[in-house]
Amino acid sequence: MSDIQKSYLLDTSVILDDHTNILRISQENQNAVIITNIVLDELNGKKDDMRSEAGFQAREFFRLADVAFGEPIAAIELPPLVLEHIDPSQCMNDRYYRLALKFDRALHDAEEILINLFIIHREHYRIATSFSEPKGINDAKIGEIADDYDLTLVTNDMSFRIAAEIRGIPTQNIRNSSVEAPEEIDFTSTYPYTETPEFPTQGEHHNFEQLTFIQEATSTSSETYITGIQRYAFSFNGQLEWCDFDRRFGEHFDENLVRPMNVEQKFYYSMMTHPQNFVTVVAGSTGSGKTLVALQAGLELVEEGIVEGIVYARNTVTSNDPQSELGYRKGDEEQKLGYFMYPLYAAVNFTIEHQNKHSIDARVEFTGTTNSPKRENATELFMKKYNIEVMDIAHMRGTTISRKFVIIDEAQNMTNATLKLIGTRMGEETRLVVMGDPGQIDHPFLSKRRNALVTLLNKAQHSDFVAGIQLRHTIRSNVADWFDKNF
Repeated sequence: MSDIQKSYLLDTSVILDDHTNILRISQENQNAVIITNIVLDELNGKKDDMRSEAGFQAREFFRLADVAFGEPIAAIELPPLVLEHIDPSQCMNDRYYRLALKFDRALHDAEEILINLFIIHREHYRIATSFSEPKGINDAKIGEIADDYDLTLVTNDMSFRIAAEIRGIPTQNIRNSSVEAPEEIDFTSTYPYTETPEFPTQGEHHNFEQLTFIQEATSTSSETYITGIQRYAFSFNGQLEWCDFDRRFGEHFDENLVRPMNVEQKFYYSMMTHPQNFVTVVAGSTGSGKTLVALQAGLELVEEGIVEGIVYARNTVTSNDPQSELGYRKGDEEQKLGYFMYPLYAAVNFTIEHQNKHSIDARVEFTGTTNSPKRENATELFMKKYNIEVMDIAHMRGTTISRKFVIIDEAQNMTNATLKLIGTRMGEETRLVVMGDPGQIDHPFLSKRRNALVTLLNKAQHSDFVAGIQLRHTIRSNVADWFDKNF
């Protein structure tokens, strides 16, 4: 029996989805992975696109190829399972090339590995002489190779899959970065108890999942009723970690900070300030309190000396209007960033107004009411006091951010590659909060199922390292709530 178990021909869409699909499909060279010269040409045409995830993936592929060992090979050097099914009469003029791609798996605690990628080059495709459609000729050529070599075609293009299957070519698809039904991702569970709540045995609970226990009792007529007593806890290291929200946010809570308004926000705040949590991902619609509550948690950590400051970075993708992007704005970098940092400034000003109501010192320190002409000065003084800085995500490359509370906003408009860039810049004792609204996608190449926010939410469901929460209550206004639910 051949050592190679299966033979796959990859369409361009598979590599543009994620160039590391080659590694996954190969299964450490257990399977034969093949592309055609058509795929190479299409990847080459994409690599200069600096705005899209597809362009990034094409460039990453060629970076791998650039440092790979490559050599022309004879047909006899193809994987045995490929040779067994080749149609010699149709393939006699084909040429072959082998690339040994070097995948670095250090981030996954694994060693570097070489993956063989085989390239079939055909100069003249038979289908080109009879193909009459204005589009789809490249798909037809790739399908011709799959048919002649009896290969399983892997493509994410549904129309291509259908056309190939009509011709009897077996197909598969792979979408590693797509998250189905992101709105159904949930980190909460509710359990009844009678006397003492216990850690639930049903289901799998990861760290920082939010648990609510509702007390039930039995009446004299043997009917079960809810007493109205509720207790809250995190799942942590396979145990219950109780959350006494009345005590946590009661009279001893710092009056200079804005209290969380509902149970969701209290869980959120408690997660971000937990001594064992360093990565939090939160999804919530407009008005759910994502930025405001995160700012309060960061301020508490700064005051306690756990972090040295707060960094706020917001993706600068706008609503498909290139003239509104960062480079088109007037002013220097700080002024340009100011246009995109409004959520932070709004949260800061809300906090200042809150402090003015509770502290005479604050009114003096922040120079009067925030409705005065000195409002801008008040904001600047506040940000200087708590060492709050704004940063362009593009400038995170090559930096290390240590002992900071980092807030990343609008993550639904980020690619996974951008979030990876951000995550790998985090230094020791830094806490990262990634937030966004999956329902408001402005990026032209992303969707509610394919973006960095939902990818991290999905990972939080299965990981003890990332704490996840969905804020489902909008508290800004009835108008905002209506538009959120009806559009």
